[in-house]
Amino acid sequence: MTMNRRGLLGLFGAGAAVGATPVAAETTAVVFAHGVASGDPGTDRVILWTRVTPDAGFNGPVSVNWRVLDGEAVAASGRFETGPERDYTVKIDAAGLRPGRDYRYDFAVGETRSPVGRTRTLAAEGVTPVNLAVVSCQLYPGGLFNAYEAIAALPSLDAVVHLGDYIYEYGAEADAYGMATGAALNRLPEPRHEIVTLADYRTRHAQYKTDADLQAAHARAPFICVWDDHETANDAWLHGAENHQPESEGDFAVRKAAALKAYYEWMPIREAAPGALKEAIHRSFHFGDLASLMMVETRLTGRTEALDYSKDLTAKDGPDGEPVLDLDAFHAKLNDPSRDLMGPEQRDWLTRELSASKAAGRPWQVLGNQVVTARVAGPDVSRTMTPEQIEGLMARVPEAFREQFEQALFLFKMGLPFNLDAWDGYPAGRERLYAAFAEAGVQPIVLAGDSHAFWVNELKDASGARRAVEFGTSAVSSPSIGDAIGGFPLGAALMQANDEVVFCDQSAKGFIMLTLTEDKAEAALMQVSTIFAKPFEVGTRKRFEVSRTGLVSEAIG
Repeated sequence: MTMNRRGLLGLFGAGAAVGATPVAAETTAVVFAHGVASGDPGTDRVILWTRVTPDAGFNGPVSVNWRVLDGEAVAASGRFETGPERDYTVKIDAAGLRPGRDYRYDFAVGETRSPVGRTRTLAAEGVTPVNLAVVSCQLYPGGLFNAYEAIAALPSLDAVVHLGDYIYEYGAEADAYGMATGAALNRLPEPRHEIVTLADYRTRHAQYKTDADLQAAHARAPFICVWDDHETANDAWLHGAENHQPESEGDFAVRKAAALKAYYEWMPIREAAPGALKEAIHRSFHFGDLASLMMVETRLTGRTEALDYSKDLTAKDGPDGEPVLDLDAFHAKLNDPSRDLMGPEQRDWLTRELSASKAAGRPWQVLGNQVVTARVAGPDVSRTMTPEQIEGLMARVPEAFREQFEQALFLFKMGLPFNLDAWDGYPAGRERLYAAFAEAGVQPIVLAGDSHAFWVNELKDASGARRAVEFGTSAVSSPSIGDAIGGFPLGAALMQANDEVVFCDQSAKGFIMLTLTEDKAEAALMQVSTIFAKPFEVGTRKRFEVSRTGLVSEAIG
């Protein structure tokens, strides 16, 4: 269908006073510049979120009224006091609601009302079909958030599952990630420098939530979110990040604490339990008797540092005294049993949750996971193309990326992993994950983000036994490898080189629409025609079905 600009917030009654209840005048005028949102639904509750912007110079407390509407009746209501200590954000755990029901909600300060949002609680029983929009990777300078406009217009939606990279930390330098597009579209990040401090992270979150398409999607349905790396810094791990330089940016723990404080302030996610680590955001959601969604955390609680070919693939003397790559040493590092993305406590929790879901009779277990899980070797195109064909394809790669791409193709001749920051860089940890699936007696649906590409993968353990199916969503707007290398058919090459890869598109942008019924799961790879302009088209790139027996097939029609 064609998406036109826009007025989608009007569908939800944005700015309308729905039976406004008079309240006492406050000490400052406010505006609701960042929309409304809901998240982390339960059978009897949901998180409600907004942010009030007071007059410039005001730094006192603000009392905000909130309510949840069931039709015209008030189902829940209350008052929340916010202030500068939480950046004037408002977060309510609205309880006392009914299962499997649609609600509206809004906020008010004096006579000023927020837009009206829609939300939905989880079913307590039954096998009513579940519709989930799966998204990740939304670089503000990278392009327009057209995927969110499409999601906001969906006629049936239970929740939006966000797999991370909700914000990016980069600055606005001319050569910064995505800035060629950002400059052309006048979508420059705020602040203009790389974000490091609490004030920086707050400002960046605030900018993202001014985007009208993102606001419309948040007002449409509850979000179930987890972070990936860019909510702190690129390629983050337990004790650092590739894009964190301690000598100029200080202690990573301080930066991480600032990033997480801003995340909890600005996202519709339930607060960590008293005494619990803020990093430990793994949690479960049960959709009646039909499905369980387990959101896992693979960045800040158990991840060891990613390997890097430029540092970890070293040379040794060959038989003739000339240097050769020391593949044995590299594979020893790669297969180190201590390498993992998920610590033992979280893995034990996941095993229990999967086992309990199966014992409850739910046919579907779904993992909200950040990075691609499948075993994906980089494509050795020399096996399938003549030197002349390769030369012709290389000529289509932009000159700025040609040398880097040639180096990658050289490495891929040796069967090395395509992405060391994904589960492929942690094979021992992946085998432990698959052992957890086997112990629970399930073959789950694994969701993945991070890669800015669409994936459909059959996941197999080291022995070749099938353990799960994986659906990887492309980016909302973040540039991909496929974008960088022009017309090179990278997705097709990855499919041809890897038996676990059923489908891969390294260029399309959009989201996955995952529909679960009692008999099958269907993943529609939804592609927007452009992220550079409006109006745009949205259509189905491919559609795949998973039967109760685990068989994956492309759906026709």
